[in-house]
Amino acid sequence: MPVAAVVTGDIVNSTLLAPKLEKKLIGQLGILLKDHKFEFYRGDSFQVYIKHPAEALELLFRLRAQARCYSFIHDVRGSIGIGKMNAPVRELRTATSEAFVLSGRAFDQLSGDQRMVVHSINKEANTAFRLIAYYGDFIFKRLTSKQAEVVLELLKEMTQTEAAKKLKKSQATISKHLQAAAWSEIQKLIIEYKQVITQFKIV
Repeated sequence: MPVAAVVTGDIVNSTLLAPKLEKKLIGQLGILLKDHKFEFYRGDSFQVYIKHPAEALELLFRLRAQARCYSFIHDVRGSIGIGKMNAPVRELRTATSEAFVLSGRAFDQLSGDQRMVVHSINKEANTAFRLIAYYGDFIFKRLTSKQAEVVLELLKEMTQTEAAKKLKKSQATISKHLQAAAWSEIQKLIIEYKQVITQFKIV
């Protein structure tokens, strides 16, 4: 039985965006999700089905960086559920496989200013996932919009030189933003997340 990941999420403070900007942000998030099966509902809420669980954390980081580009008060809350898929995914809204259940329950348990959680079928792995999510959340909640713009481009696998050209900033400015944004730590979290999946043979 295959194992997949599901991200359940919503946009933080979407109602504080002008309608045109909210629509623009949802469109940008949709572009980031285009390689996966996804659905928006109730305006700013969404679910994403990811066949390869190793891709889920980086994808959630991209979504959060995109929202953070708008302002310090905007973000994406998201829960990653990693579990078995006992049936083909046709309609996300009615799917009941383990990954969907884990993701939905974890999202409902987000409280206070917590904006990210990772939960799998492996209890031992969840200890590591909890720390990864906690530290990732700590970093992303502190990103400025300028830092988020640069982080987003590198998460999309651009080089610093390419990001500088696209954002019309100097190489030195790009480097400064990345250092302030804890880019090296973001990269390490993505690597650690993938290693936990491999180590505990979740897939």
